[in-house]
Amino acid sequence: MLKQAHAISEELIEWRRDFHMHPEIGFEVHRTAGIVADELEKMGYRVRRGVGKTGVVAEVGEGGKVVAIRADMDALPILEMNETEYVSQNKGAMHACGHDSHTAMALGAALLLSKEKLPGRVRFLFQPCEETADEEGKSGAQRMSAEGAMDGVDYVIAQHVDPIIPVGKIGINAGPNSGGVDSWFAVIKGKGGHGAHPDKTVDPFFLLAHVILALNGIVSRRINPFEPAVVSIGSISGGFTQNVIPESVALTGTLRYTAENIQQQIHAEIKRALEVVKALGGDYELRIEIGGPPMINDELVSNMIERAGKDLLGEENVQAIEKTLGAEDFGEFMKHAPGAMFTLGTKKQGHEEYLLHHPKFDIDERAMPIGTAMLVETAMRFLQGAA
Repeated sequence: MLKQAHAISEELIEWRRDFHMHPEIGFEVHRTAGIVADELEKMGYRVRRGVGKTGVVAEVGEGGKVVAIRADMDALPILEMNETEYVSQNKGAMHACGHDSHTAMALGAALLLSKEKLPGRVRFLFQPCEETADEEGKSGAQRMSAEGAMDGVDYVIAQHVDPIIPVGKIGINAGPNSGGVDSWFAVIKGKGGHGAHPDKTVDPFFLLAHVILALNGIVSRRINPFEPAVVSIGSISGGFTQNVIPESVALTGTLRYTAENIQQQIHAEIKRALEVVKALGGDYELRIEIGGPPMINDELVSNMIERAGKDLLGEENVQAIEKTLGAEDFGEFMKHAPGAMFTLGTKKQGHEEYLLHHPKFDIDERAMPIGTAMLVETAMRFLQGAA
């Protein structure tokens, strides 16, 4: 399978560079989704367009088990700083997280699978809006799942490029591999007045100072130290001139977790932290926006990916994934079927190292046949009952 994937390297690179030059953000992946759907139809897939607004679902094969392969298509609102022949042509948008290569490798996997006699079905989920959410706080995975993209699926797999791992290596392990993420929005209310007469006000900045201390104490003093958790403040805004104490101050932030009970505890602790302002004469408003669930790799699926990786690449080239509470909405698909995501080494030799979401992020394209082969080999093993 690795040999077959290397044989289509030119197609993989051509697709990836085309997507990289024409990045699209959020659910606005119309061009990308159109190309994906057209290519899949040419391969003989049964294709549904516009799933979850702009997603594409395509299936091949008959009967048997259903294995889903997910690829995200959206870019980021970043001005690219690379000087390559395939640099972004859409100013202010960039594939700085590797979704262009995810899409290209999934198309490559679809091409190879279309030539196989399958003892079951493979379903491709080309997803919009992994990086953000719509006006209702829903990501692409949530929208696609709500429209039946995962109906009947037995297993679901995905990959993500990793610019830290050398080409030729993958990362996989069972258990939590990214955090669930919620967003919170608060307004601290005081009583405004002249900056020269603070005694006649209830200064919301004074209230805010106590809230910041209380919020920063949630993880260190309220959460079990063995439970992964994060509470971060992302923005603070208030006031409009130097000599006026404002009526209110707004702040926003994010929270991360891997266990549902910790999620609920953090919600309660954020509210408790804001209650401090009432004791000091103020008031507050709080809204928590529920985001995606944590990504917890299923043991059986992880083991299958691990075995496929060792057989294709050698045991020494399969390693554990570094734990992170970064968000990844693939966990939404895994609410409907056992699944796992592996990381694909794409580190560029001889180049300065740039992490995901950096304006100079890029991949070593020699990794793309490896990612393609891993998707195909793992899917085939599930269909053949190797689990």
